[in-house]
Amino acid sequence: MAPSFKLPYVLFLSSLFLHAALAELICEELPSDVCAFSIASSGKRCSLETDMGKDGKTVEYQCKTSEVVVERMSDYIETDECVRACGVDRNSVGISSDALLDPQFAAKLCSPSCYDKCPNIVDLYFNLAAGEGVFLPDLCKASKGNPHRAMLGLLSSGAAIDPMFAVSPATAPSPV
Repeated sequence: MAPSFKLPYVLFLSSLFLHAALAELICEELPSDVCAFSIASSGKRCSLETDMGKDGKTVEYQCKTSEVVVERMSDYIETDECVRACGVDRNSVGISSDALLDPQFAAKLCSPSCYDKCPNIVDLYFNLAAGEGVFLPDLCKASKGNPHRAMLGLLSSGAAIDPMFAVSPATAPSPV
């Protein structure tokens, strides 16, 4: 009698694992407390947004699919360890490069526990910094002294120029 019971049970469990393996991560189906820093199966980032509740008075948080595509990751919910190590907040509505100007945030983002172990968060802020004309590894290197001054210095100096198009004094054309 035992063998006849085991086969249906094994088939049932297998179907559960198959369903879980084929399930897609859809931002709109995520609870708000794991939305930020998650990546949908489509490769698009999830973002936490606010909306007025049905009563018109309360604010509700909703997880939405953004148009930002992540090149090398999908089906990903950021770990609590990385959220803590990088100093990010899952309850943040929208993400801004302004955080890079905060010395405490830059120090956490550039710390080995974040920079070396949390590629999703680092990729996000790498792209935000690039949008401001700043190369994140340069910011991290410069921020060992004063992150705020480093960011302002990189934004206001020639260091924000794309290295591909930079001309060194040795190879610069001579004036005619």
